[in-house]
Amino acid sequence: MPAPGRPSPPPSAPAEVSPGRGAVVAWCLYDWAYSAFNTVVVTFVFATYFVRAVAADPVSGTAAWAAAQASAGLVIALAAAPLGAIADRGGRRRAFLGACTVLMVLATAGLWFVRPQPGDARLALALVATATVGFEIATVFYNAMLPELARPARIGRISGLAWGLGYAGGITALGLCLVLLIDPRPPPFGLAHVPAGAVRAATLFAAGWIALFAWPVLVFGPTTSHRLGWGKALRQGLPALWATLRTAAADRRLRRFLVARMLYTDGLTTLFAFGGIYAAGTFGMDTRQVLLLGIGLNVTAGIGALGFALVQDRIGDRGTVLLAVGALVGLGTAVLLARTAAAFLPLALGLGVFVGPAQAASRSLMARLAPANARNAHFGLYALSGRVTGFVGPAALGAVTALSGSQRAGMAVIVVLLAAGGALLAATPMRAQG
Repeated sequence: MPAPGRPSPPPSAPAEVSPGRGAVVAWCLYDWAYSAFNTVVVTFVFATYFVRAVAADPVSGTAAWAAAQASAGLVIALAAAPLGAIADRGGRRRAFLGACTVLMVLATAGLWFVRPQPGDARLALALVATATVGFEIATVFYNAMLPELARPARIGRISGLAWGLGYAGGITALGLCLVLLIDPRPPPFGLAHVPAGAVRAATLFAAGWIALFAWPVLVFGPTTSHRLGWGKALRQGLPALWATLRTAAADRRLRRFLVARMLYTDGLTTLFAFGGIYAAGTFGMDTRQVLLLGIGLNVTAGIGALGFALVQDRIGDRGTVLLAVGALVGLGTAVLLARTAAAFLPLALGLGVFVGPAQAASRSLMARLAPANARNAHFGLYALSGRVTGFVGPAALGAVTALSGSQRAGMAVIVVLLAAGGALLAATPMRAQG
């Protein structure tokens, strides 16, 4: 019997309900679902609309967007690991995933009410930050399912294929937004009588897309057979988190990997958040042009993710990350030196090839390192490593942009973060993968 006041340990490997092929498909489909939030809201359509039509000017809009993303990053950093530990103890991972998904859907749909006027900027930023929190914490519970869906020798392939499917979802969502809402003249559904109606309707489309394709994993995704009441899970989960933190701190490989990922993921997150804004502000691209760029980036990113998925388990997760991050640093530097849209576009499309492999290989590497009895908590730390300094990238980009009056100077922050993370991971040896 455990000592009084001490949480009883969970089984070393909780009994899992056999997932089957349907669970793998449902899990991969969630990548397809949330891609609409990344592409339509965070990167290409709504972000561009905010900078060009809602904010007073592109520079102040970029700085305000950075501040909102920084605030969301702080909330994620504080909440992800504790919620993961509670889910580990209570065995209610799908319930947490469902709640976070609903939050993301509702906040995304609420962006419909953001009109093209500076007075609505605060509403826009609050809703985007809320949706970002829901999205990022949802991925804690989603990613923690990965080791239960595949043998160790196939974890990298499943992760990469799901990431590739996510990019296919991004392409499809952006393409439908373009064909159904942005391109038609006049816009359909009476949107011609609503200020910026077509772009605002794209947020409703994104919310519906997420809801439509996210539900299968909530029904068919892997789950645990053990359950605790919410109160007991809370009382036992938080002390268990401290044990997880001590274990992680004592594991040199895991510690250095998480710090390295903290740096290069901060660079990637900032790139996603400001890629469309940079294209619009520096090269004068309009909403349609940025949307087409987004489709092109998703095509190259999907090709990269699927291509690397076929070889990732052979060259190793760490090797895949290092190759991808190194290429991102080189291409990112070239993007900053580009002076015309004609030079910018092929370099930006080249960046896309290496974004997916860096993320998918990081996820599968964490899946191999996390112990079976604390996967949600460890993926909470994984999310923490991606967000504990998540406010630094956007904040630094916003500060440099505001001080220099140049988006190009601000975007240089991304290259520095990528290079620092890649260098640290390169200096961190990993054991041979199973």
